[in-house]
Amino acid sequence: MATVIFWEKPGCKGNARQKEILLASGHDLEVRDLLSEPWTKERLARFFGSRPVAEWFNMTNPRVKAGEILPAKVTPAEALTMMVAEPLLIVRPLMQVGDERLAGFDAQMVHNWIGLKDDAVGERDPRHCPCVAK
Repeated sequence: MATVIFWEKPGCKGNARQKEILLASGHDLEVRDLLSEPWTKERLARFFGSRPVAEWFNMTNPRVKAGEILPAKVTPAEALTMMVAEPLLIVRPLMQVGDERLAGFDAQMVHNWIGLKDDAVGERDPRHCPCVAK
């Protein structure tokens, strides 16, 4: 199994559930605070790869939900500048195993990357915080 560096928003129920899934799947976690990490644009960009910029954003962020920020219309450079200044805009969690990185918790992507036990995931989509209305 893998040792996963897991950047979270402390107290986030969604991140807590994601950590439970990883632990139940046999992974070890090194948990870090997403909000206090000294991010740079270059370092942060490595988590997103070639994914569309809109997928980089935390869609439950109040500025995104209010339409103040339109992720589909933001350039990669603009997104990274905003996220370094305001880490709450970053999709959670950010994860790293060795030199490989991933943003967000799409269960199938995580399974394909490091493996997850089906019974650990359950029926509820672990991408979404349970305290946020969909």
